[in-house]
Amino acid sequence: MKAYVLMTVTAGASPEIQEELRSWGPAGGILEVDAVAGSYDVVAVVEAADPREIGEIVMGKIQHLDGVLTTVTLFSIG
Repeated sequence: MKAYVLMTVTAGASPEIQEELRSWGPAGGILEVDAVAGSYDVVAVVEAADPREIGEIVMGKIQHLDGVLTTVTLFSIG
């Protein structure tokens, strides 16, 4: 299962957050990370076996990173 995690981060924290997420790689559930312009600052593509595992990655890891203020998780349906 795949999901997109949209993050709002503190000013200037985007490069460090991207680097940290990329270091987790596919083994840590992170397929891709990009800085974006608009309402959000960073988007990560997360993959896991089921929604619960995605929740563990988002709520248990991503939301605890220094500089991550908010997340929105969009589950892929197709």
